Amino acid sequence: MRILMLTLLLLSHYVEAREWSFNAYLDKSKIGEHRFILTENGTQRELLSKANFDVKILFINAYHYEHTAIEKWSADCLTAIDSRTIENKETSIVKGVLTDSSFSVDMPKGHLTLPGCPMTFAYWDPRILSQSKLLNPQTGEWLDVTVKPLGKEQINVRGETRLAEKYRLEAIKMKIDLWYSPEKEWLALQSTTPEGYLITYKLK
Repeated sequence: MRILMLTLLLLSHYVEAREWSFNAYLDKSKIGEHRFILTENGTQRELLSKANFDVKILFINAYHYEHTAIEKWSADCLTAIDSRTIENKETSIVKGVLTDSSFSVDMPKGHLTLPGCPMTFAYWDPRILSQSKLLNPQTGEWLDVTVKPLGKEQINVRGETRLAEKYRLEAIKMKIDLWYSPEKEWLALQSTTPEGYLITYKLK
């Protein structure tokens, strides 16, 4: 009986971690990496997102980007977010927390009160494909988005050809293509910047 109780206790505290680690490219040049680490403990989830990009022109750093965000979720609801972003020498901090009936966000442009249970640009969660509004963890903005399925295609993932379902997510000044496996596993991302450059994420 003691062994059974100990086993049940251990299972009740079982923590599972998943990771998506991408190399990031600007057009065809590697500029850095972006890692997403999701820790799950029952209905509680925590996501750590860390990105570091450097764009060089003639061996000179023309652009530097660092982003770290911690998102806390209870079941499918975002309960807190804490992010810090550095673009060149400018730092942006976004903090948000779920209250009784709403989600309160402090961001560089001020304060927002959002409906309870908002969703971020959580590409790792296929529920993003059915959303009409998303919280930008870098800026704190609450953005209108549209998502369109673009059909199936073969893509290269870690040196292997895989069948993927492609979607396009659009918001103001954003055009993001996402690829998922038939089981809705996130496989790749490509974003077109307002200047027309392509940023591509490839799984390591």
